[in-house]
Amino acid sequence: MTDDARISLLIVDDHPVVRDGLRGMFASAPGFTVVGEAANGVEALDRAAALDPDVILMDLRMPGGGGVDAIAELTRRRSRARVLVLTTYDTDSDTLPAIEAGATGYLLKDAPREDLFTAVRAAAEGRTVLSPAVASRLVSAVRAPVPADSLSAREREVLVLVARGTSNREIARELFISEATVKTHLTHVYGKLGVKDRAAAVATAYERGILG
Repeated sequence: MTDDARISLLIVDDHPVVRDGLRGMFASAPGFTVVGEAANGVEALDRAAALDPDVILMDLRMPGGGGVDAIAELTRRRSRARVLVLTTYDTDSDTLPAIEAGATGYLLKDAPREDLFTAVRAAAEGRTVLSPAVASRLVSAVRAPVPADSLSAREREVLVLVARGTSNREIARELFISEATVKTHLTHVYGKLGVKDRAAAVATAYERGILG
């Protein structure tokens, strides 16, 4: 966090009225400072690099550059900023890619302001915060059968680190995600490879050429 213990925020949303509203909301609450705004994911990457915020409030569907691609790129760059998705969309096609890309949390825009403040504080500390609807979807996704050998880029990253003997905690630190998210990725990997543990996942992945 910043030296004065305030949580620095970058607001990313394509609607100026939403950005203004969020800026005003956080300006009226102690412990926060909005250091910048961006209208799409591409701008968000530039602003994040220049401003180094603690937390990025990220919308998902934005003309000129979506939130999921921006989250994935921030993760690739090992950005210090935690990304808290704040959107109106809670479908599987939105929530799962955002979490897999590396988002720390996911809230809907109808969340009460105190819930949003609490979520930003949690995100700044690296803790995962999910709206109840999103949490339910993630649980359902983990339990659902998945096709074999269709590992996502993030699942492959996790598997590579597992193959190196990296613990879940170390993987979470390496990829800037929570341990719970690491476990979710591993559950998906096990299901797709038809295995039950880390060792079998690594062995099967080498057999099938997933790990070179």
